[in-house]
Amino acid sequence: MREFSVPPLVVVPPETNITDLVLRQAAKPSNPALFSRLDSAGAWRDISATDFLADVSVLAKGLMASGVAAGDRVGIMSRTRYEWALVDFAIWFAGAVSVPIYETSSPSQVAWNLGDSGAVAAFGEAAHHEDVIRQAVNAEGLTALQNVWQLEGQGLEALREAGRGVSDADLEARRATANLDDVATIIYTSGTTGRPKGCELTHGNFVELSDNALAIIGEIVHENAKTIMFLPLAHVFARFISVLAMAAGTTVAHTPDIKNLLADLQSYEPTFILAVPRVFEKVYNSALTKAEDGGKGAIFHKAADTAIAFSKARQNGRVGIGLKLRHALFDKLVYSKLRAAMGGQVAHAVSGGGPLGERLGHFFQGIGLQVLEGYGLTETTAPISVNTPSLIKIGSVGKPLPGNAVRIAEDGEILAKGVCVMHGYYKREDLTSETFADGWFRTGDIGRLDEDGFLWITGRKKEIIVTAGGKNVIPALLEDQIRADALVSQVLVVGDNRPFIGALVTLDQEALPGWLQRHNLPAGTSLEDAANNSVVKAAVQDLITAANASVSQAEAIKSFRIVPADFTEASGHLTPSMKVKRAQVMKDFEAVIEEMYASPRA
Repeated sequence: MREFSVPPLVVVPPETNITDLVLRQAAKPSNPALFSRLDSAGAWRDISATDFLADVSVLAKGLMASGVAAGDRVGIMSRTRYEWALVDFAIWFAGAVSVPIYETSSPSQVAWNLGDSGAVAAFGEAAHHEDVIRQAVNAEGLTALQNVWQLEGQGLEALREAGRGVSDADLEARRATANLDDVATIIYTSGTTGRPKGCELTHGNFVELSDNALAIIGEIVHENAKTIMFLPLAHVFARFISVLAMAAGTTVAHTPDIKNLLADLQSYEPTFILAVPRVFEKVYNSALTKAEDGGKGAIFHKAADTAIAFSKARQNGRVGIGLKLRHALFDKLVYSKLRAAMGGQVAHAVSGGGPLGERLGHFFQGIGLQVLEGYGLTETTAPISVNTPSLIKIGSVGKPLPGNAVRIAEDGEILAKGVCVMHGYYKREDLTSETFADGWFRTGDIGRLDEDGFLWITGRKKEIIVTAGGKNVIPALLEDQIRADALVSQVLVVGDNRPFIGALVTLDQEALPGWLQRHNLPAGTSLEDAANNSVVKAAVQDLITAANASVSQAEAIKSFRIVPADFTEASGHLTPSMKVKRAQVMKDFEAVIEEMYASPRA
């Protein structure tokens, strides 16, 4: 199949904007809890729709009194927390446009986002965020930016006080200025290649996509559902889910520090979560490592194999009695404990930002946590397509959401059209025209549509490696398999214009000590020594050999090097959404790559 489209199930009036979703919830007799926050005693306290509306309105008045006009851009630089959502909606109520900034951004990155967007004000979470913003403003001479408010301390209180002279009528007039076609936010791409580009996402992108998504996943996202945000709200995936939850009246909690995630999951007890594939890999590998460290590795492996077999059998429509009994046994021994670790109430998870892989998809489905994998980009307001509880093919990224369409170009590139697709790149008509072909957005990804309209992702068009012999190789097919092991943190397959395929591998620092002990090696071995250890190298070679079995001889990895340092966001090798910056890694490890190709092949 070359093209598949799904007509919209919900038609949204053209004068609508995102703020109408808050009014929708506040008008309900149930007055649902839209957010939940930890109080000083460590208990979760709900914030009702009417209370949220009241505070958002006061802050929006403060923005208006401070000179923020309709259409003005306002930056937000903070970790994921309740106040992020609060000021985001306040900006929209004031008729302005929000510009998210990753809280880990450097002054030069902050300067680019604020300067390119022409922001007139910004929010910083804490004093050091404000410092970074002011450094950026001073270094680049960003005279348009007049105000910086902190989310902590008295910053928001000062803004509330500033707006006391603004009338309700003036606020309502400003709130109603935007319609579906107006820009709601400018989200800058995380920049795996080149300068970040500002994606103009409209109120229509968020509202129409949310209401149409709820038409097919309303059994997961609804008024009595709960979720906890731990992904960066500066990223489009978490941002869309935040608006989707508002459209549904779902209660949202936030955990700004990933170190507290396990405790927060257990105390908050969400009904669904969202994560990138690396989080699911970490959950699986942490459970495996814990089991192996406790001498129960064999039991866990059998439990994992049973979960995967059970999921596959159920997908095929027939589960044998022996498999049912084994599954019931492991549910008591293993699966129930994994579910309890995530709060005990999580039945569904939404995965995006990269390929999850069939094995992990079947594993989580088999333990009772249905992972719904979807696909999208910043330019498509996150989801173009997604699996649903009733329409799911594990390994695929589902069918297009209502109101969206997918086409496969002659070269295999995925093209998208519909309510999800952005207005364009801010101030870059040249890039916008390059990215669209006859109204279809070029995603840059390679994939296929099956006979039922499900989309399957093969790889990234720009990342396809062409060897010196002319063989096209998709790195993700090999990388995902190798990275699935607990020993490995990251993998980068290389070989463009080279005689054979090679790979750079990094080790998982958390899993390494336990792995070394189980292999009769000192647990305190340094990362550098481990990278040169023959036992470790042999284990990585086994993983590569297993992955090579899934591709042709010409596509197989012939040589590899273990890098004695991990790829991280801090090192500049990962984006905030945990994607590898391939060009940066290849530049920084050029000497390692050259040495690999200068040496005899493995």
